Amino acid sequence: MLNRYLTENVREDLEQRMVFVGGPRQVGKTTFGLSLLSDQLKEKSPAYLNWDDLADRESILSGAFPSEQSLLILDEIHKFSDWRNLIKGFWDKNKSTVSLLVTGSARLDYYRKGGDSLQGRYHYYRLHPLTLMEVDPVASSSSVEQLLQFGGFPEPFTQGTERFHRRWLREMTARLTHEDVRDLENVREHSKLDLLLHHLPACVGSPLSVNALRKLLQVSHESVERWLTILDNLYVTFRIPPMGGARIRAVKKEQKLYFRDWSRCAEPGVRFENMVACHLLKYCHWVEDSEGYEMELRYVRDTDGREVDFVVLQDRKPLFAVECKCGERNESTACRYFRERTEIPEFYQVHLGAKDQGIEHTGTRVLPFAHFCEVKQLP
Repeated sequence: MLNRYLTENVREDLEQRMVFVGGPRQVGKTTFGLSLLSDQLKEKSPAYLNWDDLADRESILSGAFPSEQSLLILDEIHKFSDWRNLIKGFWDKNKSTVSLLVTGSARLDYYRKGGDSLQGRYHYYRLHPLTLMEVDPVASSSSVEQLLQFGGFPEPFTQGTERFHRRWLREMTARLTHEDVRDLENVREHSKLDLLLHHLPACVGSPLSVNALRKLLQVSHESVERWLTILDNLYVTFRIPPMGGARIRAVKKEQKLYFRDWSRCAEPGVRFENMVACHLLKYCHWVEDSEGYEMELRYVRDTDGREVDFVVLQDRKPLFAVECKCGERNESTACRYFRERTEIPEFYQVHLGAKDQGIEHTGTRVLPFAHFCEVKQLP
């Protein structure tokens, strides 16, 4: 069982407050919660209650939580309409003796915002797919290749076969577009949502044109925006906005779209860029959830088409920029251009090769992606 990157933060917070852990379906939330139990039975432990189990559901509804447990894990409890008041009452009465961990997928994040009865009683963490430093602290090239091929979701990554990956991805897509969408939203035209999801990998890494998608699907602009938001809410995709700046005549509205599972992208360069985007988003969410800073992932592009793929901001101030290249190329002209005209202090150009040349001569460090993960201590 992998020691997930949130373990120490969650253990520390559990001593003072409830902890909620959300994230994509099959990202490992339940496994993560069970890893915190000292009980070797894990999923059979009396400290683990799953709303989808009928016996556990009866215990939850009757308030018959197990006694003499220092940590209690409630999985998928947000499917109960009055779950907030239920755990609020339990926590207020038992917080000095019991730690409480609540895990769930998109609905947990969706419904926890529907009232303030739990305000000040919990910390929320977003669990992301596996990334390089989490699966291999040595950051070997073979681990990079395996992540790039199979994505960061635990099952296909650990199985490591094309056959399993294809079947897993097909089944995951069917559940996402039918079960999860049905539970959260009233979407009637599932066939067009399927078509949108099938087409979106071709849009990764480029400014997203909602108008082009509207014409493809033959629906309204509002429908496309709504479906894109649904996919974001279900942790299927995420979008990043541009970073502005008067000196560079930056574009202001065109967002870029990426998948949480970068293995959906067939083209190698696009897949690599998507993988880097996921690593950086995970870093931003980890710092935000654990340290409380306001973190943003953006990109920079001007009206002449010059672009650097990613910029990480903390409290609205840029920390560093990242450009992705599959090959071992020299510093991109875009990095040089924006370095001279923005306040971004550090530029990195990451690739899948071995060349590592420093900042001293060019102002942009060109280095392998694995080295970059070590340098920036990405989770």
